Amino acid sequence: MPHHDDTAGPTPERYRHADGFYDITGKSRSGRRVTMRDDALGRALARRQISGEEYSALRRYALHWLAGGLASHMGSVDLNRILAHDPATMNGLAKTERMVEHRMAYHCARDVLTYPPHKRRRAVVADSVACFDMRLQEVGYILGYRSASHGREAAIKLLAEAGNRLAEFWKKDAR
Repeated sequence: MPHHDDTAGPTPERYRHADGFYDITGKSRSGRRVTMRDDALGRALARRQISGEEYSALRRYALHWLAGGLASHMGSVDLNRILAHDPATMNGLAKTERMVEHRMAYHCARDVLTYPPHKRRRAVVADSVACFDMRLQEVGYILGYRSASHGREAAIKLLAEAGNRLAEFWKKDAR
């Protein structure tokens, strides 16, 4: 088995894919750390469409969603078992108590975003950008805008509003 060098860092292809949305800290090769911020949420932060506090709150929201097992899994297809039901896999159920806690935190935060009921669009935008990594322009189309720029502007406004509400919620939750 070949030896893998952990200090090598991202490949040139990965840097090109990030298109400048990354941070490098540390001076020495062994102490250097590269943080890629080329997801939709990281790009919104880098473009100053949302504040650092809003970014952190939305990241926390997405991490609870992910750690709660709410993201769909990447499985393979077994054609012999297409219609087979396997109750041991407990699809859709939390498998650990920690997953239950993360789901509860995510659902409480989502309730904050969807109150009052006519403001559910905040939750749609927060889920789409922070959890599903959709671009703001795509989210604008989901919101019903035909114009890419108007949709993007509306999505940015709702994303910032969602981040602000979540930041307030996490502060209250910490007390």
